[in-house]
Amino acid sequence: MKNLRKTFANDTWVMPYLRKYKGLLILVLFLGFMTFFSGGALMFNSGYLISEAARQPSSIIYIYVPVVLARAFGIARPVFRYIERLTSHNWVLRIVSDFRKKLYQTVESKASAIQRSHQTGDILSILADDIEHIENLYLRTVFPMVIGWLLYIFVVIGVGSLNWVVGLLMLLLLGVITVVMPLASVATNGVREFKQHQIQHEFYTNLTDEVLGLGDWLISGRYDDFINLQKKPIKEIAALRKRDHYFQWWRSFFVQFMVLLTTLTLLIWSANQFTATKSLANWVAAFALAIFPAVSPFVNMSQGASEWPVYRRSIERVNALDSGDKEPVKQTTLAEPFKELAINHLTFKYSDGNRDVVKNISMDIHPGEKIALLGPSGTGKSTFLKLVVGDLTPSEGQVLVNDQNILNLQDVRSSLFGILDQQPYLFDTTVMNNVRLGNIHATDQQVKDAIAAVDLKDLIESLPDQYDTQVQEAGKRFSGGERQRLSLARILLQDAPIIILDEPTVSLDPITEKKLLDKVFELLKDKTIIWVTHHLAGITHVDQVRFMEHGQFDMQGTPQELYKKEPRFRQLYDLDRGR
Repeated sequence: MKNLRKTFANDTWVMPYLRKYKGLLILVLFLGFMTFFSGGALMFNSGYLISEAARQPSSIIYIYVPVVLARAFGIARPVFRYIERLTSHNWVLRIVSDFRKKLYQTVESKASAIQRSHQTGDILSILADDIEHIENLYLRTVFPMVIGWLLYIFVVIGVGSLNWVVGLLMLLLLGVITVVMPLASVATNGVREFKQHQIQHEFYTNLTDEVLGLGDWLISGRYDDFINLQKKPIKEIAALRKRDHYFQWWRSFFVQFMVLLTTLTLLIWSANQFTATKSLANWVAAFALAIFPAVSPFVNMSQGASEWPVYRRSIERVNALDSGDKEPVKQTTLAEPFKELAINHLTFKYSDGNRDVVKNISMDIHPGEKIALLGPSGTGKSTFLKLVVGDLTPSEGQVLVNDQNILNLQDVRSSLFGILDQQPYLFDTTVMNNVRLGNIHATDQQVKDAIAAVDLKDLIESLPDQYDTQVQEAGKRFSGGERQRLSLARILLQDAPIIILDEPTVSLDPITEKKLLDKVFELLKDKTIIWVTHHLAGITHVDQVRFMEHGQFDMQGTPQELYKKEPRFRQLYDLDRGR
């Protein structure tokens, strides 16, 4: 109950829509109650009709009314059921429509803030799963629970009005089904449901990130490791589902057993209450049979309650999107040229994660140093880079440039960092305009000098429109290596002291890769470079190598030291050189 109040204390997603469509909600609950009431009334009436007909009454008048009622309740039950289904789904779809609209507007308006606290796979999980969970919250938990409690109250009051002792027994027996069993389901099976959802969510998120870097796994020869990473959560989910099915079987059996006790109680009571005359005895079967239609909603109550932890998590996740706003960080500028990049005890985990993506990393980088950061996809390299440039806020620790936090330097970040990544974006405009993005104040001659520096002068000037050539959308006019060189020219114009190379050669052939790396390190020899890569081609260009595994450094040193001391490094290096 405490968790329930906490979940909805500051809710802006679920409760507002309950209030908005409360009239339709009341109609849904009424129709749901009438569905099972009609079923119970049909069985009650049928029990009386069978008993009365078995006595062979002298006139059809004695069974005419029960026959008509049997037809009425027989028709009413499917009609109420059909209308209830239409109405409930209409109600849910209205809410989900509003919910989706609000969710997409939130993601659109807060894209930057959301990116800082959620992984790509995490966002996909919210869009794909949480909306469905909110829908199922109503259809599989709220509606069955409320309807079940209404039936419970109706039966207890109805029987209690005839005999308070039997009414008390109904209160206890049906209370086990409608109150105790749902609570037990939340406490036991609900924990497994929640654990299964956590594993699925983490699996979804990790698999998304790993698939995005699938090429790295193949290139590094870690195909078996990739497959084994996927097998582990699948096996864990299978084991949880097996225990879940086992629990559900026993829970259903126990509910059926309690219904049997309830039926026997009603049978014994009615046999003593209504056997004074032959006509009264007709009511014995009526009371005994009336309880059976309630079995279905009573069973659904426990199942719906067991799924509440999953729905609660979804509600908390979408509400977290609204609560992610923070006070803007005060911005400042650097008073002097770049002297040191200090990374102090850097730790990061996403808000919905239960593991550290980056774990307590510390290092100092000075002007002119060249650092290579290696490791397979999913080990935290990209997250580490986002922390370094200030795209993400660390859970612990900080990144300092000249003793100033990088989060306070976002307004001048473009003057500190130049970034060359796997797929640098070129816009559908001229070569001149694309390169000038590095420094919008650069003259035409400065742009041409930058293009010449990356050995593209002859190619560009051989084109009919030369520097006014349209590169086409995403730079399709040029090859992968040429696009990277145009982006490198852009970085040269930018003239930032720290250059981030985020696997810029991953899509290039070995010959083009070597030429590009040689040119990059030649042109940026005076710059500080942090180079993320998945293999060791061109590794001799750097001063320090850091291997990242599970969010932390597990091997570091100069290329020469690591080649002598680390068999793993030596094996990878020889593999890249074709030995």
